[in-house]
Amino acid sequence: MVYYHMGKRQPPLSLIAFFRACPDDAAAERRLIAQRWPDGIRCPRCGSERVQERTTHPTMPHRCRACRRFFSVRTGSTMENSKLGYQQWALAMYLLQGRKKGISSLALAAALGITQKSAWHLAHRLRVAWHEAPAPLAGTVEADETYIGGRERNRHWDKKGTKPKLPVVGAKSRETGQVTATVVPAVTKPATQAWVARHVSASARLFTDEAPVYVGAPVAEHRTVNHKRKQYVDGEVWTNGVESHWALMKRGYHGTYHWWSVKHMQRYVNEFAGRFNLRELAPWDQLAALVQGIVGQRLTYRELTRPVPQAGA
Repeated sequence: MVYYHMGKRQPPLSLIAFFRACPDDAAAERRLIAQRWPDGIRCPRCGSERVQERTTHPTMPHRCRACRRFFSVRTGSTMENSKLGYQQWALAMYLLQGRKKGISSLALAAALGITQKSAWHLAHRLRVAWHEAPAPLAGTVEADETYIGGRERNRHWDKKGTKPKLPVVGAKSRETGQVTATVVPAVTKPATQAWVARHVSASARLFTDEAPVYVGAPVAEHRTVNHKRKQYVDGEVWTNGVESHWALMKRGYHGTYHWWSVKHMQRYVNEFAGRFNLRELAPWDQLAALVQGIVGQRLTYRELTRPVPQAGA
């Protein structure tokens, strides 16, 4: 996926403008085709440009003259084998990308006229579009960790202390405005140093708080502010940028979703980072990036609901 930084957030696409562009399944299909293949339709299996259009197949309007197989814009993406209409898919992309705090499966189901179960599966199939993190962040990078989970005071008395919050480590580049974030088992020095080595360029200037896990990070320069002593800014050193991303993600967690399972949490974290990283594209380009992101991805309902193997099992 390609990311851009243009200096400011783009104005949102209105719902009226969306339905004028996608008034029915046929119009939505044409737009999805143009977004997936902006340079002309290509076979999703062999890549050939020798494509026959308007075939007699009931659901596959294209046929590759090279490999002689039929296909549609759904083929080779998370839309494959879906019975939902193209307008429903396009509207789901519009709603998931356009809501800064996300959209619940109940609200998505009501908007699309489908069941909550179908909406939940659909939303997760779209979240795989944000599977790729930006390239290692360079320049001036802020890094920080946060913890995701319910408030201890809200738990039943026999549940208190039994479900610790899960840590998430993240970073934001000041130059590009891009963020990347990962759910980690624990915030330890070896794990954090390895994470920084993967996601932050060795030539970067890294700004963090006083947490010792970042000391000795493999970067060109590392400077800190001491939050414990109420120091939040020291000249050009602060972590307010990445912390603002945590604030937005937590507002989505508490206000929209209310709870994320351990199994699916990384996908939700990717959603907030991916949507944030596309914020400065024009609205239709944001949706085009989402269409490009679901190509080559599959997420069946069976895989989505498969139990997580227990340790030692």
